[in-house]
Amino acid sequence: MTRRTARVTAFSSQPRVRRRAEATQPGLSLARGSHVGAARSANGCTLGGMRRQITGGCGCGAVRFEVVEPFLSAGYCHCTRCQRRTGTASSANARAVPGSVLVVQGEDELRGWTPEGGREKIFCARCGSALFSCEPGSGIYTGVRLGAIDGDPGIRPRSRAFVAYAAPWEAIPDDGLPRFDEARPGYDEGR
Repeated sequence: MTRRTARVTAFSSQPRVRRRAEATQPGLSLARGSHVGAARSANGCTLGGMRRQITGGCGCGAVRFEVVEPFLSAGYCHCTRCQRRTGTASSANARAVPGSVLVVQGEDELRGWTPEGGREKIFCARCGSALFSCEPGSGIYTGVRLGAIDGDPGIRPRSRAFVAYAAPWEAIPDDGLPRFDEARPGYDEGR
């Protein structure tokens, strides 16, 4: 049996919290690899012609974030990693526009775990809430856990991925969503 290794990362040595006003100022340039990307719209997302803010946070309230662009896609992941990371049969996730997730409070509480061959999983060190994912070492959050969103995220899961690894103890709902044995088409391209 091969032993798998994973890396846990603490982000506290790199102060990256940006207040919303700072992150949305025209001409603001953030360092490459920053967890906080430059905002593309100053006051939130445009959904259905209406401007609305998507906010979220961890369970203990130490970490708060905003998403300043509409999500690109959303889906359920049934992979074994997500089962073990969440303690559930699947994980509901949204794909964010790179640079649109702004951590506005608690950046120093974030930690990351990078499984071999997978995306880095970001969580709150205080309460353990799963919050984001990103390409290992990039610090640009493109995966957002839907359970961390306050209220309606403005999108619904549209597919079920990695169903070949689905938990045997819970049936996959017959909800009409397309099912993929591995990653859904477009996932690797960031859609």
